[in-house]
Amino acid sequence: MENLEDQGAHDDAPPATPAATVVVFRRDAGGGPAQLLLVERSGSMAFAGGATVFPGGKIDPADYDLAQAVAGDLEHDDVASRIAAIRETLEETGLAIGMTGAVDAARAAQARALLLETGRLADVLAAFEWTLDLEALVPFARWLPQHRNMRVFDTRFYLADLGTGAVDVVVDATENRHLFWASAAEALRLANDGSIKVIFPTRRNLERLAQFEDFAAARAHALATPIVTVTPRIETRDGQQWLAIPSDAGYPIDGEALRSAARA
Repeated sequence: MENLEDQGAHDDAPPATPAATVVVFRRDAGGGPAQLLLVERSGSMAFAGGATVFPGGKIDPADYDLAQAVAGDLEHDDVASRIAAIRETLEETGLAIGMTGAVDAARAAQARALLLETGRLADVLAAFEWTLDLEALVPFARWLPQHRNMRVFDTRFYLADLGTGAVDVVVDATENRHLFWASAAEALRLANDGSIKVIFPTRRNLERLAQFEDFAAARAHALATPIVTVTPRIETRDGQQWLAIPSDAGYPIDGEALRSAARA
């Protein structure tokens, strides 16, 4: 766990790297709450090494190029973020979300191999005659920490639905070492008993998602909740330092004692 005493808003914070993350839902075959796809990052990774997170990563230049070609009147940065989330999910897990066409497990595996070779989602779309379904990704949140001593990401979060989830997923062993499905409540339980490590943004998002039994409810909440850019700040509560987030950002818990908060 990192010492967070230097965190908060800083005018001299390094430039933020644009990134995107997607929370992939699937129905629980046993009738319980929806399950979410989680990946455990390799311990050697500089950012959030060993932490359990949602699939995602930084937005590449090729993502912006593709956004320029398909965005039309849509906001290009948002389209590039959705493209990055789709690409990263295919790279990291083998799931082909946010794309339409003849998509099955075999073709998804071939598409992943091509993507790992070229790094460009546009190549996959052309080779498999798929088209983007950008509306399949529902905007959920945006996090932009500001601090001096760490790499800073400006991350947009999206929601996506896999439906029955009757597909195989295989971890990308270069950046991640394990992936699994769990409800938001179950992931929080695993974090609380030390079975997995979650960083501050992931914990807050799991708490928010645990309020909903299925994708439809989470989607309705996301569409009805204006996105407030979340920049955690340090404040004093009852004589203790807390890492806090805006109270109007849609989260049921808006902070955590600094001594227990893990950022990376």
